[in-house]
Amino acid sequence: MSSAIVNETASKMKKAVEHTLHEFSSIHTGKATPAMVEGIMVEAYGSQMRLRDCAAITTPDARLIQIQPWDTGLAKAIEKAIQVANLGFNPLMDGKIVRIPLPDMSRERRQEFAKTANRLAEEGRVQVRTVRRDAMEAVKRAKLPEDQVNRSEKEIQALTDKSIKEINEHLASKEKELLAV
Repeated sequence: MSSAIVNETASKMKKAVEHTLHEFSSIHTGKATPAMVEGIMVEAYGSQMRLRDCAAITTPDARLIQIQPWDTGLAKAIEKAIQVANLGFNPLMDGKIVRIPLPDMSRERRQEFAKTANRLAEEGRVQVRTVRRDAMEAVKRAKLPEDQVNRSEKEIQALTDKSIKEINEHLASKEKELLAV
């Protein structure tokens, strides 16, 4: 019973860490990555679709994102969606391809992104602590022998510490990447 709670807790904490890392990947560091735009919602065929579901997204170099719609009729809708997403990008139409040149980042913009990374990291740590609290309550409700309760609580705390440490390490590397000129 207690091992099932610990295993479920480990799984939920892993998901919280992965979600935080995915959020980090969408932060603009001055280097182009498809993750920066793939979640943008595009009006296509009368409904909303993710950009990655209706176009090929590539980064031919570090300062450019290139989007090639699978249906060339969607190019204008993609351009509009990028502008509406308000990410600070200015898409350029080049025939059937949408190009997004990345602007150089100012020191203020880099610090703004570092603050965003810190906020996302804190949200991730809060998620991990919420999972820990729920797991501790589940262990108490399970009416296990006291030694098993203590062992489970120690395991859950160890998982929590490991997850938070992982988030902090990724935050430190993201900040270093953001603040490097």
